[in-house]
Amino acid sequence: MCVNAHPGGPALHLNLFRTKSVDMILGESREEGHKLNRVLGPFDVTMIGIGAIIGAGIFTMIGEAAVGAKSGFPAGPSLIISFVLTAIACGFTAFCYAELAAMVPISGSAYTYAYATMGELIAWIIGWDLIIEYAIGNVAVAISWSGYFNDLLKTVFGWDIPIWLRIDYRSFLQKATEAKEALAAAAAGLDPAALTELAERARLFDLAAVPHLAGIPIIFNLPAVAIIMFLTAILIVGIKESTRFNDVMVVIKLLVLAVFIGVGLYYFKWEHWAPFAPGGWKGVQVGAATIFFAYIGFDAVSTVAEETKEPARDMPLGILGSLAVCTLLYILVTIALTGMVPYMELRHKIAEPLIVGLEYNHVSNWLIGLVALGSVIAQTAVLLVFQLGQPRIFFAMSRDGLLPPHFCKVHPRFGTPHITTFWTGVVVATLSAFCNLDEMANLCNIGTLFAFVLVCAGVIILRYTDPDRHRPFRVPGGIVLPVCGILFCVFLMGGLDWVTWVRFFLWLAVGIVIYMLYGRKHSRLNAAGKVPA
Repeated sequence: MCVNAHPGGPALHLNLFRTKSVDMILGESREEGHKLNRVLGPFDVTMIGIGAIIGAGIFTMIGEAAVGAKSGFPAGPSLIISFVLTAIACGFTAFCYAELAAMVPISGSAYTYAYATMGELIAWIIGWDLIIEYAIGNVAVAISWSGYFNDLLKTVFGWDIPIWLRIDYRSFLQKATEAKEALAAAAAGLDPAALTELAERARLFDLAAVPHLAGIPIIFNLPAVAIIMFLTAILIVGIKESTRFNDVMVVIKLLVLAVFIGVGLYYFKWEHWAPFAPGGWKGVQVGAATIFFAYIGFDAVSTVAEETKEPARDMPLGILGSLAVCTLLYILVTIALTGMVPYMELRHKIAEPLIVGLEYNHVSNWLIGLVALGSVIAQTAVLLVFQLGQPRIFFAMSRDGLLPPHFCKVHPRFGTPHITTFWTGVVVATLSAFCNLDEMANLCNIGTLFAFVLVCAGVIILRYTDPDRHRPFRVPGGIVLPVCGILFCVFLMGGLDWVTWVRFFLWLAVGIVIYMLYGRKHSRLNAAGKVPA
């Protein structure tokens, strides 16, 4: 049952690193009242992985990584190397996730693995950290989705959602300032051609022209809010229905990317690859850290381990298979994009690089519309899977007593964690309305890399603390691959800016305070009277 136990004694409170055995974790997952339905097969989980991985990263962040607008270190065509490096780091980690998910087929993902290996405090930290990957990551995807959705409406139907209904307040003010400065500079240079265009842009971002309510300007990202709440409703209805919806979207986005690759190779010019690495090795590293966002998602497969028919078989297939398919596609898309357009051209529409590549070569509008449609569908699939994953981590944490007990309730008809699904949707939708893309994406990157480090460490620890446990899938090469996974993830974390690190540590500090005030007092280990492992 879901518990909300009171402390069993001061000594237990002081033991912040008590672990929960794998047998106890598996036993609790079979208790009536909060047991999830096992209905997914290997095809389902592989498609969930592909659905989670291919999204805003390849359709959006590839532009920032190639140009290096924020970092000053453009990767340019050498972004191909960045993708290979990131794929290697993710590959090491994917093997570790596959071993743990097959051995401990529970919905908590890295949180559950940490509980069994490194103790309750570390488990709480990683569970809190995973909010950055899934919930905050989905905020970034929803914001990107909104931009591509507007492009699709404009290309196909000629509709243009008012700018104040598809942007956050701070970005609106920033763009308003930039527009005024550009207009003043053009006026000083007496450039009549530029004046008309810049005057129109300044009018577009005129705060006085925005509708006001009680003196407050109405500026928020409505499409981002709408898509999150729509998917939340689907996820509450059932896991099988959600995966069928995901399967259709995955097939469509794979076809769209295949068309883009074909068009890009047709317009490929070798001169666009000179220079190949304009930012040098630093550009490759920063590019790898930036486009890491494009690989986030294969680990989301592990959050449905408790809903798969044969997790020992399905988890390794879903995690490793989805990563392999997406890596190949990413490299081909990068080759096509950097070959069909000079990389610095991407700066003009940095959040929609594939559209820039097509417009640069003056392709038909229907192709641009097709890619915009593909991006909308791709990012919808990512939103669906991440909105699926986050509630299940909350569900596992609540089942352990670290969150309030109503979070681990299962809908009597649909068999889904409906309460955590609903509130996750509300929070993500609210943040999507008022936050901007860049800060959300970088925070998501560092949070995910931190989780990956702990998962790799978890494999190493369990090899020594529980060596005789049956492992349906085992990482080859002993502890070599987990150690390499840790080193590569730390390398990628080194490519992120200091502001992201500060935000990350502040987030962890808030999480530790919540654990000390609530989690350690209500842990299920207290109720069970468990002593340190």
